[in-house]
Amino acid sequence: MTSAGFNVTSSLTLVGFSSMSGHSSLLFFVFLLLYLFVLSSDSLVIYIICSQRALHRPMFAFVASLLLNSLTGSTLVYPKLLSDLLLSGAGLVQVSRTLCLCQGFLVSSLGGASFMLLSAMAFDRYLSICHPMHYAVLVTPAKVVLMLLLCWMLPAILGGVSTLLASRLPLCRAQLGRAQLGRAYCDIYSIVSLSCGGAAAQLSGISSLLNTAVIIFLPAAFILFSYARILFICLRRSRSFSSKALQTCLPHLLVFFNYSISVYLDLMLRRLQSNKESDSTLITSIVVLIIPTVLDPVVYGLKLKEVFTHVKRLLSCRRDS
Repeated sequence: MTSAGFNVTSSLTLVGFSSMSGHSSLLFFVFLLLYLFVLSSDSLVIYIICSQRALHRPMFAFVASLLLNSLTGSTLVYPKLLSDLLLSGAGLVQVSRTLCLCQGFLVSSLGGASFMLLSAMAFDRYLSICHPMHYAVLVTPAKVVLMLLLCWMLPAILGGVSTLLASRLPLCRAQLGRAQLGRAYCDIYSIVSLSCGGAAAQLSGISSLLNTAVIIFLPAAFILFSYARILFICLRRSRSFSSKALQTCLPHLLVFFNYSISVYLDLMLRRLQSNKESDSTLITSIVVLIIPTVLDPVVYGLKLKEVFTHVKRLLSCRRDS
C-alpha cells in the first residue's frame, strides 16, 4: 500500500541514539541511578502516606495519587530508555508501531492525569483555606474518590480516542528510509506527524489538540485561578494565617511549575521535530522525562512538613537498626 510516493511501515526509528553510542555506558548508568531514585523515593513517600493515619486526608490522597502516577510513568519509560541505550551501539533503535502507540497512549493519559490531579489539589487547598467552615462537608471521602476517578478516567478516555484515530493512519517512509521518531519515547503527536493520511491525519491532529486543551490547559487555568484566589484571601488575613496557608500551597505550586516547564519544553520539542533537529529533540525529550519524575518526590518529601517528619523518623530508625 503506497501513498504519494511513500510506503506504509509498521516500525519506527528512534533517531539520535546512534550519535550517543560512544557515551551509552555512562548514560545507561546515570539513567539507571535516576530510575532507582525515582522508584525508591516515590515508593517511600507513598508508603508513608498510606501507613500513617494522620496523613489520611484529602490533600495527601492527591499527593500519593500524583506520585503513583509519576511512578507508573517512570516504569513505562525508563526501562525502554535503558534498553535503547544498550542497543544504541548496534545502530538506530527500532520500535514497533503497536508498542509506540501503547506508549503514546500511556504517556498522554498519565501526563493529563497529572495536571488533573494538580487541579484537584488546587481545588482542595482553595476550599480548605477560603471556606474552612464548609470544608468537611464539601470534601468527603466519597467525593475524593470520585475526583480521583475523574482525574484518571477523563485523560484515559480522551487519550484512547486520539490513539485510536492515530492507529488508523498509515505511517510513511521514503523509499530508501524509515519513519523516524526524534524522541526518546513515543507520543501521539509524533506518530501523527509521521503519517501520510491526509484528512484523517488532520482529524487526528485536531483531536490531539482538543485533548491537550481539555486535560492540560483548562486544568492549568483552573490551578492559576485557585491559587490567585488563595493569595487574594491571604493578603486580607493575618500574617500567621497567610504564612501557614502559603506554606501548604508552596509544594503544589512548585510541582505545578515543574510540570508546566515540561509542557513548554514538549511544545518546543515539537518545533525542533518539525525542523529535523534530531539531536536536540532527543536531549529535550529526555529532559522532559527527567524533570517531573525526579523533582516530584523531592518536593513532596522535603517541603511537606508532615511527610518530611515521617521520612526523617523512618530513615533514622533504619540507621539505628
